Amino acid sequence: MIHRLVLENLKHRPVRTLLSAVAIGVQVTMILTLVGVSEGVLGDIAAHARGTGADILVRPPGSSVLAFSGDMPEGIVGLVRKEPHVVQATGTKVQQIGNFDSITGINLDEFNRMSGGLRYLAGGPFTADSDLLIDDVYASAHKLHVGDKLDLGLEWHVAGIVESGKLSHMFARLPYLQEKYSAENKVSVVYVKVDDPKNMDAVISSLKDKLTDYKVFSLDEFVSLISVDSIPILKRFTRVVIGLAVVVGFLVVFLSMYTAVLERTREIGILKALGASPGYIMTILLRETFVLAVAGAIAGILMSYGTQAILRVAVPTMPMLIAHAWWPWSALIALVGSMIGAIYPGLKAARQDAIEALAYD
Repeated sequence: MIHRLVLENLKHRPVRTLLSAVAIGVQVTMILTLVGVSEGVLGDIAAHARGTGADILVRPPGSSVLAFSGDMPEGIVGLVRKEPHVVQATGTKVQQIGNFDSITGINLDEFNRMSGGLRYLAGGPFTADSDLLIDDVYASAHKLHVGDKLDLGLEWHVAGIVESGKLSHMFARLPYLQEKYSAENKVSVVYVKVDDPKNMDAVISSLKDKLTDYKVFSLDEFVSLISVDSIPILKRFTRVVIGLAVVVGFLVVFLSMYTAVLERTREIGILKALGASPGYIMTILLRETFVLAVAGAIAGILMSYGTQAILRVAVPTMPMLIAHAWWPWSALIALVGSMIGAIYPGLKAARQDAIEALAYD
């Protein structure tokens, strides 16, 4: 009986039911989009780092996991090469361009030997100082082809399009990048390859002893640091968005249920006149809220696929993953916010005087 009453109440006001479910779905989509973009971008960074083929990274003092802030003398590359068991070492210069893009300066021959070589989909390697290599993701995002000019503060010539997954979306000649950005003989990262993985700990220990202020990581250690939990600002931002999502769910359900209680005053009076207890009335509204929250959670999960498709077209360099592990969490957050929003309207309905309700017009 009560289940049918709940469903009939929701069906009787289809527009409100639909809008409430969609609004709850939006908060679920907000959470899943944020988590999906965070995991996608961090996963992309980790994959590009693995694509270098390096075993060890050396970074300047004060540099963070994500921001390649600060430079170090290029002479450190030579020092690293002299270490026992080091078979290859190459330095790169990361130059930030705008808020999200960066150009990585490389010594192409050295980088190819370490990474196994860039795979060209069109064009070829550098032939002039102003040549730029871009990966297929960046080329697709900006509709670029070999031979195009690209203005990034400096004018670049697209010499080749390479398969994505190795270090960066854009590559330039290291000496030219250093010269143009006043960073002569400076590098941002040194990538190191050892002769045998068994010797990696010994090389890292030796480098840490000689480069006391520098950050020396194994590649696996560096990749393990690229997570939401290890980046405080991203972790705090996620919490803020989740908090906003709870507030949205609370307000949406509060307004929906409060208006429903006012519209159904006579209905509540009739139920009370027939012997319905305050708990019974409260249960009806809470069950309606539960159905709305579940429908909204399902809608939010489905909308996250739409968000992923939009981002894939609009911002291909910002990948978004479908965060399956967060589906139950986002649904629970939506349910909690919705139930909190339904408490006051539910109490108001439960306390409604039957005589006054029946006389309500």
